[in-house]
Amino acid sequence: MINFFKKKETKLPDFWIDYENTFTENVIENIEDVTFVVLDTETTGLDFYTDRMLCIGALKLHKNVIKINTTFEIFIKQEHYNQETAEIHGILKNGKTERITELEAIKLFLTYLENSIIIAHHAHFDITIFNKALHRNNLPKLKNKVLDTSTLYKKTLIKSNLLNRKEHYSLDELTEKFNISKKDRHTALGDAYITAIAFLKILKKLKEKKKLSVQQLLRLR
Repeated sequence: MINFFKKKETKLPDFWIDYENTFTENVIENIEDVTFVVLDTETTGLDFYTDRMLCIGALKLHKNVIKINTTFEIFIKQEHYNQETAEIHGILKNGKTERITELEAIKLFLTYLENSIIIAHHAHFDITIFNKALHRNNLPKLKNKVLDTSTLYKKTLIKSNLLNRKEHYSLDELTEKFNISKKDRHTALGDAYITAIAFLKILKKLKEKKKLSVQQLLRLR
């Protein structure tokens, strides 16, 4: 009997298939051998359902080195706009910066990202806002493992009743803790660079406590 109510399967585009094919069963245990992609997005606001990405900034980390020559920054055309958030990130509605469609941005970023482990500060926001863009374009969610520098930073703190540990630590607090320059703060690529430096400093502190494998690092999320 024919099931007329069976949901029609959507054929995924070639760029998504190429992205999926970068994931293998081989498990890398040495952190030095992993490629991390540090991600930051600038958006029209903080609502996952109504707001949109205006800019994606990212850079790669490999063998504890920030790969400056492979940075990623793209600006995205969006109809939705918020003047209040524009005053923070400085992306003007009718600015002269070249912009591409959301789908084009997704395609380029997935090609750049491949199977890397994503690092972001308060990563839940960046990953969710990107997954919402994927959903709007009839694509599945990201497959990558994710690390949050806010969460990892808390793992470096001494457990003590005398220490008041916060639930969340802002990126500004990490710049002060690790003496990181705030140059280009509130730009996607600038914040990705700050997050990358913070991650390297956090990783160094975590390694001082014990030797870390990739899987042990991921379990700290």
